[in-house]
Formats: sequence, C-alpha cells, structure tokens
Amino acid sequence: MTVFALILGFVLLIAGGESLVRGASSLARTLGMSPLVVGLTVVSFTTSAPELAVGVGAVFDGYPGLAVGNVVGSNIANILLVLGAAALAAPLAVNSQVVRTDIPVMIVLSAGMLLLALDGTVSRFDGVVLFAALLVYVTVTVVVSRRRAYAGSAPAPGADGLAQRPERARGARALRVLADLGLVVLGAALLVAGARLLVDAASRIAAQLGVSDLVIGLTVVAVGTSLPELVTCVVAVVKGQRDLALGNVVGSNVFNIGAVLGLSAVVAPEGIEVAASALRFDIPIMFAVTLILLPIALTRFAVARWEGAVLLLFYCAYIGYLVLEAGGYSALDLYGAVVLWFAVPVILVWLVLLAVSELGLQRGRRGRRP
Repeated sequence: MTVFALILGFVLLIAGGESLVRGASSLARTLGMSPLVVGLTVVSFTTSAPELAVGVGAVFDGYPGLAVGNVVGSNIANILLVLGAAALAAPLAVNSQVVRTDIPVMIVLSAGMLLLALDGTVSRFDGVVLFAALLVYVTVTVVVSRRRAYAGSAPAPGADGLAQRPERARGARALRVLADLGLVVLGAALLVAGARLLVDAASRIAAQLGVSDLVIGLTVVAVGTSLPELVTCVVAVVKGQRDLALGNVVGSNVFNIGAVLGLSAVVAPEGIEVAASALRFDIPIMFAVTLILLPIALTRFAVARWEGAVLLLFYCAYIGYLVLEAGGYSALDLYGAVVLWFAVPVILVWLVLLAVSELGLQRGRRGRRP
C-alpha cells in the first residue's frame, strides 16, 4: 500500500501540474505576457506548486527535514536534470534578460538561503525575508514586462484567434478565462491530494529503510515534484518555446526558495531545523550548481547539447553521493571531497573562462562592425 500510495501521489502531482500549467499559461497569454515572463512567473510557479504542497505538508506532519531536502533537491534537479534533459532535446536559446537579471536573482537568493541556514535553522523571520524577496522579484518582473508591452506595438485585431467583432471577442475571452480557471482549480486539488500521499508514503519508506527524511526529500520527493518542470521544459523545447523552458527552471528555483522554504518556515512553530549534512554538502552543492548556470548561459547565449550532457553527468554524480550516504559506505568522505572541492570548482573555473572568452569574442565582433 505504501508503494501504491507513492505511485498514486506522483501520478496526481503530474496530472495536477499539467492542469495548472495549461490553465495558467493560457491566462498569462491572454494578458499579453511574453513567453519568457510566462516561464519565469506563471508556469514556473504553477509547476513548483507540488514543492509548496509537499514542503508545507511536511512541516505540519512533523518532517521539517523533508521540506528542506525537497527545496534543495528540487533546485539541483531543476538545473542538472531538467535543464540538462531539455538541452539534450534541443539547444536552448538564452534571452539576455535572463543573464542580466533573472539568473543573478536566483544566485543571490541561493546565497541568502545558505547564509540564513548557517545557524542550523531557517526561522520564521528568515522565512518572511525569503518570501518578501520573492514578492519584490515577481512585482518588478511583471511591471517591467507590462511596460515593455505597452511601449511596443499593439497586437492586430483578431491576432489571438478570436473573432474581430468586440462583442464576440469579449464573450470568447470570458469563456476561455472560465475554462482556464477550471483547469487551475482542478490542478490545485490534484496537487494537494498528491502531495499528501507523497509525503506520507515517503515518510513511511524513510522509517522502514532507516534513511533520513532529508535524503528522501533530496531524491525521491525532489525528482517526483520536479517532473512537471521536466515535462514542461521538454514540451516547450519541442514546440520551439525555448525561452519558456529556461524561464521555467530559473523561476521555479526562485519560487522554491522564496515561497516553498519561506512559507514552510513561516508556518513552522519554531522554524525549520537544517540538518548538518545539508549544511555541509547539499546546500553548498545547490549554490555551486546555481553559479555554474551563469557561465553556461553566457557561452553564445545558449545552453548547448554538450553542456546539457555535462549537467546530467553532474546529477548522476550527486545521486551517487546520496546513495553512498544512505548506505553508510566508507568511500563517502573521499567521494564527497572529490565532488565538492575538486570536480565542481574545476568545471566552474573552466566554464567561467569559456564565458569570458565568449564575451571577448562578442565585443571584438561588435568593434569590427562599421
């Protein structure tokens, strides 16, 4: 029954995430938002709804380590697994706005999470700070997007597929909004039910196997709740909406830290305790992975297929560490030291050098233009 509940929880989460994405994306398009902004806000926040449901539910059920592990594991999975798989499907074009603004915001929030967790607890005040930072980010992103939309040319009548007569257009738009709201409500209900099943099943598995709830959150729950992002990114790439794919990953990571961890800490009576193992390895790895994304995005303003392969290899190495940790193998310390203090820094320096070289080439090409 535990395995069945786990599988059913995953199914409900995926179905709920799909329903939310469809409804919320259509609503955003009706408002005239760009695919990038849709990915950074509506799509990313709706696909991160499973993490929010799991995180808050875990706190209420007395498993705060699951909430922390879910956020950290999901952010790592979003960049290494989701973005890596999407880039393998097709190279991802990177909008300059993402490099200038959104990735740096994600890096700052990740650094803030690391600093706030250094005392071993994410307090209620820390949660308020993280959630407030998210609200500022969303507000600025939407306001800037709307100003750019107003500055641009107005869409041609009937460009959205509606009849050009105003009365018919308003009626059709109202029906579309109602249908999209129905999808959002259905998706939210499925997410709540799936999250409850997933938390209960994962907690039982952790108790039966003697594995900490942190490890379960970093692996099974993190990958399960990242499946909506994975499906969304791959579908977006196949359909040519590559801005939406990268925006979904960046926005989801920002939402995970600001809303999932922030609100989970706010509702927890004494905040959320952060395990020593998470402070020692998992959160620094999350921050390192976040840093790695910036030079990758700078190289030709794209995430190439080989870079996607590198990201997937990193994820396999990370999962290997978790397996060694769960099994209590003697090679854990050596493996962790090699990954954290050698492999990650070397690849990070290599990618930074590539990014600097690429920027130099771009400046040279601009200088040679007449």
